[in-house]
Amino acid sequence: MQDVMTFLSKSLISWLVIQVCFTLVFLWYLRSYKQPLLSDDQLPKTAVILCLRGADPFLPNCVRSLLTQNYPQYDLKLIIDSAEDPAFKIAQEAIAEIGATNFQISTLRTVRHNCSLKCSSLVQAVSDLDDSYKVVALVDADTIVHPNWLRELVSPLTNDKVGLTTGNRWYVPTGKYWGSLVRYAGNVSTVVQMFVFQVPWGGSLAIKTEVLHQTELLEKWGEAFGDDMLMHKVIKKHGLKIKFVPSLLMVNREECDLITLFASLKRLILCSRLYHPNWLALVSDAVSSILFPTVAIILALGLLLASEWEGAAFLLQSYSIYTMGLLLLMLVMELGVQELIRSQGQAIAKISLTTIIKMLIAIPLTQWIYGLAMLSSLWMSTVTWRGLTYKIQGPWNIRLVEYHPYEWLDQPIDGKHSL
Repeated sequence: MQDVMTFLSKSLISWLVIQVCFTLVFLWYLRSYKQPLLSDDQLPKTAVILCLRGADPFLPNCVRSLLTQNYPQYDLKLIIDSAEDPAFKIAQEAIAEIGATNFQISTLRTVRHNCSLKCSSLVQAVSDLDDSYKVVALVDADTIVHPNWLRELVSPLTNDKVGLTTGNRWYVPTGKYWGSLVRYAGNVSTVVQMFVFQVPWGGSLAIKTEVLHQTELLEKWGEAFGDDMLMHKVIKKHGLKIKFVPSLLMVNREECDLITLFASLKRLILCSRLYHPNWLALVSDAVSSILFPTVAIILALGLLLASEWEGAAFLLQSYSIYTMGLLLLMLVMELGVQELIRSQGQAIAKISLTTIIKMLIAIPLTQWIYGLAMLSSLWMSTVTWRGLTYKIQGPWNIRLVEYHPYEWLDQPIDGKHSL
């Protein structure tokens, strides 16, 4: 038993040290990154593609921000599930409000049954572009961009060795649902992990049009469930770099309850298993971050019940050091990101003592929920996503069971709740 306790203790502390190192590297990159922005005449004409199914909570803000970019030549291409979709009217009203002309709204003409609906929309949007567009930018409806977003996203692509640029999302820790806080806690780790493994995020991504065609990405999207994770292997296979742009860490203020979060986590973990460039490393991370602390706390409680006070105290001490270390990492990350958010002119979340206590409670809760989601996803072959069901037998064996348009009745009651 002593050997087991020593192993668990050393594993927790060692993994904490590793996470500290990765986090410090990420924060150093966040502060030191300097990318000269191109002048207007150097910026290529760009198509910004936004695929919509359902009205995301902050969709009007998203559309307005995309149409007021500090960028000379670009067009917003909206691909909406159907004319009956609630997003259609909302997008039209947001566009009319600012009187924009650099946009095109299309409905999805062909619903492919061997890929996800989003991939169907991407294939249509890119296929409709003419040769004047040299860059394609992808964005999600939960992304509210700042005025220099597109300029900062596209500028690094002038380097011939860079094939793709990307940002990431950052949730706020002050939501009213525990699901929002758990999602925030998990995302703190995910952001660093995606930076380390150079995993693109489809919510803020740009790729050269010539690279997109050279890599036959459209053909891959036409058979895939996810659109962004698979791009890592595609880009690397052609000897190109993926550039993470720190200033494109975008704030997401949506809410999420635990039930909705659990379903979305299973879907994301399934996507990771199908397309993540380092799936085994992700599993190792899960074992270190979820299994070891969970076993440690269960064993400590067992020792307490058996009146093994010394052994229980030893494990509880190790677990407490690990958990408090994670809390400090979250706070350090939050402060580092808040400085970036403030520079974008956005409001930052105020971290009160109550919030810090909730963050501390959220750490073990996050470990357990992520652990359950990972276990549940291992034998998962059916996914429901925005009201549609998919059968998934492999990364390139996807089947949409039945299609129907998204309706107002499908919208969450809470207007800030993620779809």
